[in-house]
Order: sequence, then C-alpha cells, then structure tokens
Amino acid sequence: MTRRKRLAFATSLLLIFLAGCQTKDLGDGVVRTNEPAKGDYTAFGDTFDGLKTISDVDYYASDQAVTEAKTQFRSENYGNAGALFYKATRLAPNDGVAWLGLAASCDRIRRFDLADMAYARAHRLLGATPEYYNNLGYSYLLRGKLQDARSNFLKAYELAPNDPTVANNLKLLSSSVRNIERS
Repeated sequence: MTRRKRLAFATSLLLIFLAGCQTKDLGDGVVRTNEPAKGDYTAFGDTFDGLKTISDVDYYASDQAVTEAKTQFRSENYGNAGALFYKATRLAPNDGVAWLGLAASCDRIRRFDLADMAYARAHRLLGATPEYYNNLGYSYLLRGKLQDARSNFLKAYELAPNDPTVANNLKLLSSSVRNIERS
C-alpha cells in the first residue's frame, strides 16, 4: 500500500512540474519552452514585445566579434574594441587572438591591470609568438618600462626578424630613449 501511495505521489508531482512548462511549436520543427505570452511583463514592468528570447537570437561566432573588434581597434576606438574582444573571449574562452586583442585594447585605455591578466591568458593559449612579445613590449613602452619593452621587442625580433611592425617598434623605442621629455 505504501508503495502505491509513493508511486501516486511521484506521478502527481511529475504532472505538476510538466503542467508548469509551456511549449510552442512554430512549425519549424523546433519546440520552444517557456516563451513569454503576448501580455506577459518583465521584472522591470515592460512587456516582452520586441525583446529577443533565446529562440530568436542568431548564432554569433567569436570570429565575427574578433573581426569587428579589429576594425574598431584600427579606427582607434579602443573602448569599443576592448568590449568586442571581451565578448569574443566569453564566446570562445580558448581563443588566444581574442585575449591578445583584449590585452592590447586595455593597454590603449591604460588599464594595465586588465592587460596583464589578458596577456597571461594569451601566453598560455598562444605560446611565445612574435605577436605576443611585440604587443607585450608595446605595453611596457606605454607604461614607460623601457628595459622590459626592449627585452620583449628583441624576443619578437628573434622570432620574426623580417616583421616590419617589430622593426618599427624597435625604432620607436630607440627614439623614445633619445628624446625623453619631462613635464
């Protein structure tokens, strides 16, 4: 008898849980659950009309975020670039290029604490690449740590002696040493 009662109780609980779920078939073969009804309100008191739910959000690849971030970076919109690189790191946490871009963007807005964390992650994912050492060297140059900048630029130069960016940064470093300005 107690076994029957337990079975009846478990069945009734299951029915109660299933009754709380809403399903919606839009004819595309995908069953959507818990879609807001037309008159439902959000926690902020406005309606769900116009808001995208998970079912209508398009796939957003990290590649697209990185591409947009690089465009913003080249346009010198470093805050926007950083936000897009951050988004890319959330979409694909093992994307070393996104972490390196995030670090460079943080350098440009002088958030060196965040840049250091992003450089550490990029190094774990990418390893000792010329791009990594070049960007890290430029970060130290921006901070005024010229010896550290030189050390990293030279590591990048050893790995890629024909890279024009590394050569330009070494020239920039030497001109920074010669033309010290004090305010």
